[in-house]
Amino acid sequence: MTKGKAGELAPHAPALTGRAALAQRWSRAVFVHWRVDPERVRPLMPEGVEPDVLDGSAWVALVPFTLSEFRFLPFAPIPYLGTFHEINVRTYGIDAQGRRGVVFQTLEAEHALPVLAAHVLFGLPYRWSQIGMHEDPTARVREFRSRRRGVGRRSSARRTSTRIRVAIGDQLVDTALSRFLTARWGFHERHVGRTIWTANEHPPWPLAQAELLDLDDDLLAGAGFPDLAARPPDSVLAMPFDHPGFITRFGGARRI
Repeated sequence: MTKGKAGELAPHAPALTGRAALAQRWSRAVFVHWRVDPERVRPLMPEGVEPDVLDGSAWVALVPFTLSEFRFLPFAPIPYLGTFHEINVRTYGIDAQGRRGVVFQTLEAEHALPVLAAHVLFGLPYRWSQIGMHEDPTARVREFRSRRRGVGRRSSARRTSTRIRVAIGDQLVDTALSRFLTARWGFHERHVGRTIWTANEHPPWPLAQAELLDLDDDLLAGAGFPDLAARPPDSVLAMPFDHPGFITRFGGARRI
């Protein structure tokens, strides 16, 4: 994995090797992060992947965003089903080749077809959810809400849900910490009994300082971190208002 000075992650993605398999646009992203002891995330790492640590801490994140223009390359974007909101709980790992990526714990998404495709292709732990997003440009507030869809009459009266509300500032951010938390050019995952690495490429993240106004969350607890939602996060970042987002391309999965 390409690194910047003093071991920092570079803001620019390495070029994909081989043909890109998928493309999608990412926009309206919010990154809410907490420091945790690396030993808490070690059992969550796929085989061959270690927790990626900064200043002695591993990090756990709640990340909502809007995904659009989903397509299987070289085909055109999928109408309607190719646009939806997503919310993931994630942490970060590094493998023996130095590839530093995301390790997803859960991913909430609105449409069943992309959820099924991502699960089949990459083994990603998607959950089918009802998700809404609202923005107030005057107050510069962005809010995401999600609630997992139940299955049948025996589904829980209170389904796993989250509500994330942030105020987004004007000050842009590009620091060693912001790069560590967001400049991740791929993900590691367990799939069909093996560990895979899937690379992606996109422009550098545009990030602004943000303030968490409200959080009512079950997702972190469901991923094994029941204490995090009750304490203030250690970092809150967001894509600036009115930013159109960017296209992200994914390569094929590779066994490590």
